[in-house]
Amino acid sequence: MTALSVPPRPSRLWPTIFAVLAGIIIISATVGLQIPWADVPKIPENVAKYFGLMFAPPSWEKLPRALMEMWRSISMAWLGAILCVVISIPLGILAARGVGPVWLRTVLRGGFALIRAIPEVIIALILLTVTGLTPFTGMLALGIAGIGTQAKWVYETIESAEEGASEAVRAAGGTTPEVTRWALWPAVAPALMSFALYRFEINIRTSAVLGMVGAGGIGSMLANYTQFREWDTVGMLLIVVVVVTMIIDAISGAVRRRIMEGDRSGELARVV
Repeated sequence: MTALSVPPRPSRLWPTIFAVLAGIIIISATVGLQIPWADVPKIPENVAKYFGLMFAPPSWEKLPRALMEMWRSISMAWLGAILCVVISIPLGILAARGVGPVWLRTVLRGGFALIRAIPEVIIALILLTVTGLTPFTGMLALGIAGIGTQAKWVYETIESAEEGASEAVRAAGGTTPEVTRWALWPAVAPALMSFALYRFEINIRTSAVLGMVGAGGIGSMLANYTQFREWDTVGMLLIVVVVVTMIIDAISGAVRRRIMEGDRSGELARVV
C-alpha cells in the first residue's frame, strides 16, 4: 500500500509579520496622539453635561434666521453639485477605457487623484483669499472638491457597463463619439444621475463644515454661537441641521431609487 502523503502545514510567517506591523502602527499612532487617558473616564459625564445645556431645552428664538442660513447651505450644496456634475461627467467619460486615448486618460486620472487628495476645507481656505467670506466660496469648494470622486465614479461606471451595445454600434461603423452617445450614455445615464443626487447629499453635510471656516450658511452660524458658548442656541441649530438633512436624504433616496428601478406602478397593477 502507498503511504498517504500529508500536505505541508501552511506557513504563518507573512500573516504574523503583517499582524506585528499593524500592531506597531496602531501603538505608534496612539502614542503620537498623546491621549490624556486620565480624562477619558470623564467623557460620558461631559457629554451628558453639554447635551443638557444644548437640549434642555433648546432656544427657538433664532429659528427663522437658522432656517434662512440652512437654505443658504442647501443652495450652496445644490449649486456645487451642479458645477461638479457638469464638469465631471464629460471629463470622466474621456477618462474611461475605450473612449479617450491613453495619454489623456493618464492625465485626467492623475488630476482626479490630486483633487481627491485635497479636502474640501483646504480648497475653501485657498479660495477664501480670492473670493472672500461668502457662500460663493463654499459653492466653488464643493464643486471643485467633488470633481475627483464624481469623475472616478463616471469612468468606472462606463468601464463596467455591458459591451453588447457598444460592439453593435462599432460593427455598424460607428465612431468612438457615436458609440459613446448611442451605446454607453443610455446604459450609464441612470447610474450617473443617481450619483449626481448622492453628490448633493454629500454636499449638504459638507456645507455645514465649510461654514465653520467662513464659507457661510448654517455652519458659520453654528461656529459663532459655539464660540460664544450659547449652548441652547447651538442645540437648536443642531436640530435644524439634523432634521433638514434627514428630510433631504429621504427625498433624494426615493428619487435615486426611482431613477435606478424605473416606474414599477404598471408591474404592481398587473400583480393586483
